[in-house]
Amino acid sequence: MKPIAISCGEPAGIGPEIAVTAWERLRGEIPLLWLGDPRHLPEKTRWQAVSDASEAARVSATALPVLARDFGAPAVPGRPDPTHAQGVIDAIRDGVDLVRDGHCAALCTAPIHKAALIDGAGFAHPGHTEFLADLAGVDQVVMMLACTALRVVPTTIHLPLSEVPARLTPELLEATIRITRDALIRDFGIAAPRLAIAGLNPHAGEDGKMGGEEIAMISPLLDGMRAEGFDLAGPLSADTMFHAAARATYDAAICMYHDQALIPIKTIDFSGGVNVTLGLPFIRTSPDHGTAFGIAGKGLADPSSMIAAIRMAADMAQARATR
Repeated sequence: MKPIAISCGEPAGIGPEIAVTAWERLRGEIPLLWLGDPRHLPEKTRWQAVSDASEAARVSATALPVLARDFGAPAVPGRPDPTHAQGVIDAIRDGVDLVRDGHCAALCTAPIHKAALIDGAGFAHPGHTEFLADLAGVDQVVMMLACTALRVVPTTIHLPLSEVPARLTPELLEATIRITRDALIRDFGIAAPRLAIAGLNPHAGEDGKMGGEEIAMISPLLDGMRAEGFDLAGPLSADTMFHAAARATYDAAICMYHDQALIPIKTIDFSGGVNVTLGLPFIRTSPDHGTAFGIAGKGLADPSSMIAAIRMAADMAQARATR
């Protein structure tokens, strides 16, 4: 199996240590290749520099394979250093190149610290997802949060709630549904995906008594897509979509805004959720948490989400390979 590339993320955060813990737990299962400055790895890490991704599978059984980059300075846990910014950005770009060129199976990105990237390198993107879309030359991508029990997709993401209705256009919702359905087929091996579509308003508008978006826009759009052969349920009342019996009826839930999607998955599996970017020509996953500066370097970081992200990346790569 080709290795999963792991970009280092913010060196002062928990990214380096959870990458090492993930390697320790997965080394006999999934080969890894860490991209970054080895000085930023925890002390006593068993690592080995490699010059080529093809060496990673052999090395990974006994040491963390590292495609070493010089970021210019050591890292202090909990104290982001803008001088590391260009190295962090280059590690992400290198990871994308390795996957697109077929040397690695997928990219798993450790959390970044946007402020340090802006201060140190003038980073012009809102976050990882937008940067990856730009590198791929893709106009629209979709964020999925996934765990064993649930996959959710927010149609709008980091917006004030007051702005959601205006930004929730038929074009955006249709593209989100199409990208999600296609990714479930290609990357998750689901031949005929079933999608549950949440309403925007309480009780999905309750026949227009609690809001009109469902009647005016969401229902007509879904009816048109059903006529094409999409398996869509909804618009559904979001408060009844996420109990166990409801989850058994669909493969992914399309939600209208950030918290509608993220509250249920973080309640169901706070530590094991994975952020997946759908719509890219390559596979990208990430742990569903941030840099956690407050615990960085203290041996307290939970690697569960990183491990889940690596496993999901490997499973997605296998699904693509067998199509």
